[in-house]
Amino acid sequence: MKPIRIFQHIACEGPGYLASILENYNIPSEVVRIDAGESPPPQTNDVSALVFMGGPMSVNDDLEWISQELSLIRKAVDETLPVLGHCLGGQLISKALGGTVYANPVKEIGWLPIQKINNAQASDWLQDVNDNCLAFHWHGETFSIPSNATPILKSQHCAHQGFVSGNTLALQFHVEITGEMVREWANLYHHELASPSETVQSAQLMTENLEFKMKELQHTADGLYRRWLTPLIK
Repeated sequence: MKPIRIFQHIACEGPGYLASILENYNIPSEVVRIDAGESPPPQTNDVSALVFMGGPMSVNDDLEWISQELSLIRKAVDETLPVLGHCLGGQLISKALGGTVYANPVKEIGWLPIQKINNAQASDWLQDVNDNCLAFHWHGETFSIPSNATPILKSQHCAHQGFVSGNTLALQFHVEITGEMVREWANLYHHELASPSETVQSAQLMTENLEFKMKELQHTADGLYRRWLTPLIK
């Protein structure tokens, strides 16, 4: 099988739990370290899918690799390759498919529940995902739903938490996060947690009962990743 190509935009936001899932399915993968100065390979004929991770930058920033990745997403979608985006990655997919990325009414940082949207696509993609499950968030911007896509997830403070279009899955939240990553982000970005609110949690609250929260999130991740990988593991 051709490998899945994963685009990493900052050192602390690697593939995380997704790497474990791919290993369990014996699916090879490779990571393109944009954060280390690597350039996005322009071809897609040597991979079976594309994955785009998160990052603190904005999709609307004038960065060469952003325009390159947007082109790659459009190329992959045209070729019906599976495409997956986490947070910034989901925003890249939205913009590539004609959507927009803009400031969410509030920042969402920490553990907040997400809800299923009542439509056929959501029923298909979320068969193994519990409604109102806890998800991990760290974003100030969000995406619109492209005209050829269908929303499948939302939250109280962010109307668009996920959408699908064919073999493409775009997520606003961080389903790939691990417990170690939660602690690392809480330490690295502690300045963003200085004024906790209804949607921004303190580091203490964020890491409290972490094993329980991770178990719930990884149940969600298992369902979403398994459904996204269906074309590759049939």
